Amino acid sequence: MTEITLVRHGQANSGAQDEANYDRLSELGHQQAAWLGEHLQTVSPYDRIISGAMRRQIETAQGLNRSALPHDTDPRLNELDYFGLAESLKNTHGIPIPTCAPEFASHVPQVLDVWRNGGIHPDIESYAAFHDRIFGALHAAASCGERCLLVTSTGVISTLTAIALGLETAAKVKMFLSVTHTSVHKFELRGDDLYLTQFGATPHLDHPDRQHAKTHV
Repeated sequence: MTEITLVRHGQANSGAQDEANYDRLSELGHQQAAWLGEHLQTVSPYDRIISGAMRRQIETAQGLNRSALPHDTDPRLNELDYFGLAESLKNTHGIPIPTCAPEFASHVPQVLDVWRNGGIHPDIESYAAFHDRIFGALHAAASCGERCLLVTSTGVISTLTAIALGLETAAKVKMFLSVTHTSVHKFELRGDDLYLTQFGATPHLDHPDRQHAKTHV
């Protein structure tokens, strides 16, 4: 049995319409990471931080790494290609790319449903390939012999949560939309079985003057 902790990156450039412009932390995102780093320094003796290779994930790892732990990157922790999926859905189904948070909330279930059922352009990473790579990252972290903190994204966390709990697509979408920036999630690997032991903890934001910092988009 191995416990693995995953953290979502801080708030990124949420008004962006493409991955290149989205993939950087906002000012609030940097602050969220710093607050989490302060909290983890007092309660959690991790040996190593492993982040995905995306800029927002790396910036989050750097922001919370107050103890200067070894920091590795593993592209298998990268987010699903939401912008690629959205572009494919627009081209194949005529569904426009969202431009605001309410549109995004209604767009996500359509994207995930079509993706899960294989209706996306073949150049886009399939759901099966995404599933295999994120499990590969978990098993690699579990087998390294150190207590690792993994910095990743909401698609990775919500997918693992849905698998651990046996959730259908509709419930998975709710998880996708409810993963707070820099929230902390814990899983246990028992052989090939995955168990969820903590979802969405935000102790670093649970202060009266930080309620504004609990963001999802």
